[in-house]
Amino acid sequence: MRVGVALSGLDDDNVTLAVEAERLGADSVWVAEAWGYDAFTPLAFLAARTQRVRLATGIAQLGARTPAMLAMSAMSMQQLSGGRFLLGLGTSGPQVMEGWHGVRFGSPLGLTRETVEILRTVSSGERLTHDGAVYPLPLPGGAGRAIRSMAPPVRVPVYLASMGPKNLALTGEVADGWLANTFMPETAEAFLGPLREGAERAGRTLADLDVVVPVGVEFTDDEEAAARRHARGYAFTIGAMGSRDQNFYNAAFERQGYGADVRAVQELWLAGDREAAAGRVPLDLGRRTNLLGPPDVVRARIARYRAAGVTTLEAKLTGSLDERLATLGTLLELCAEPAAEPAPEPAAEPVAEGS
Repeated sequence: MRVGVALSGLDDDNVTLAVEAERLGADSVWVAEAWGYDAFTPLAFLAARTQRVRLATGIAQLGARTPAMLAMSAMSMQQLSGGRFLLGLGTSGPQVMEGWHGVRFGSPLGLTRETVEILRTVSSGERLTHDGAVYPLPLPGGAGRAIRSMAPPVRVPVYLASMGPKNLALTGEVADGWLANTFMPETAEAFLGPLREGAERAGRTLADLDVVVPVGVEFTDDEEAAARRHARGYAFTIGAMGSRDQNFYNAAFERQGYGADVRAVQELWLAGDREAAAGRVPLDLGRRTNLLGPPDVVRARIARYRAAGVTTLEAKLTGSLDERLATLGTLLELCAEPAAEPAPEPAAEPVAEGS
């Protein structure tokens, strides 16, 4: 089980965290972009401060850059890092793409497939022509020419953040890795089924994918309090990361059996009662999507993730720099232990009456 580290900012402590994570033995460092900083610039800086750890966008937003510009940035990072770069991609959502980037949010499936195809064409040194519905290149009827990159060919591993069945199948078909948001080992087949279908369509298996699961990590004797805190944090995801009719996170939770719960949380959030919305999130969502509790409890959860086919844990760490490094060190030790059989899972939290 590999361990990656998600950076939560660009201050000196986060840079030190990345450097120290490499020293401790972390496999990768992940930098996200939403509507603040971009993901590539910090990774370029870290490429100069590290030697071994892999450097990943987690995620770069599809549609925010042309596919060719995305390929140029990825190839630049691969050159600067000595081949340590991973390109994590995701479609974001209509609120961000149309409100922030001014780009229409069309078909996530077509956008993802064509972007990956163009990226592979450019990075392999082929002349760029693409007969696509989203990106016909060169543009028909114009003065554009089919151009070959001036940079030498280089392989760019592509990781896709997908949650819907069709995009999961596409991930299994074309990606090197899957970024598994909202993943719970207990309901893994809701994701792995479509992934497997896509992989088999391309003559591959799930073993060909690096399955990366983001998890909050806290070593604490009060597991329930930590789970409740993380569950409450999902209220924003459920209520605000999408519209009433289109929220990819809610749809993923619904496919895992939490449809009534997320609908109740969303209604409370949209009605303006954010405190009630946070309190209505099931404890399971906090407990099962993170690694929380004493080391023995976390060890058992790691076994469940491993048994479900997870190959990389992307650790989201909190606290001071010293606290984050201590947590990371303990997590690395637990993940380095020989694989153990997962313990029986306690009964799920009862669903509130009337939900």
